[in-house]
Amino acid sequence: MEAAPLYPIPATIAAVVRNGQVLLVRRAHPPDQGKWAFPGGKIHWGEDVRAAALRELEEETGVRARALAVFDAMDVRDLDDAGRLRRHYVLIAVACRWVSGEPRAGDDALQARWTPLADLDRHALATSLGVAGLARRAAALLDAA
Repeated sequence: MEAAPLYPIPATIAAVVRNGQVLLVRRAHPPDQGKWAFPGGKIHWGEDVRAAALRELEEETGVRARALAVFDAMDVRDLDDAGRLRRHYVLIAVACRWVSGEPRAGDDALQARWTPLADLDRHALATSLGVAGLARRAAALLDAA
């Protein structure tokens, strides 16, 4: 296993909402392996945040979108079984408008699907922390745009 960096890792997530449903992937790797979350990943050197969100979205789901707004950022800490910090990510959330494609699992995703926003409130899925709130905020942004 590679040594953990001693600085936060910038990453992005794509919040795509269409017809009252949010696009989620079931994560194949830590942190939150097996949980449902937004498609996303590390930002490449010199890459724009919005471009990174769209690239990760297409790699993980096959869906294409248009990035509208950066609307949040959060810390995600990946801890080992003893509670020691392995990785510290700073996730930058980008609201995206669906353009084309239907979800299929690719890259780092076990599954990909449209999920009704109401299911997030009912806790019908095991999701990463904050997914429901971010999905509602993205939906409001997309409705207003």
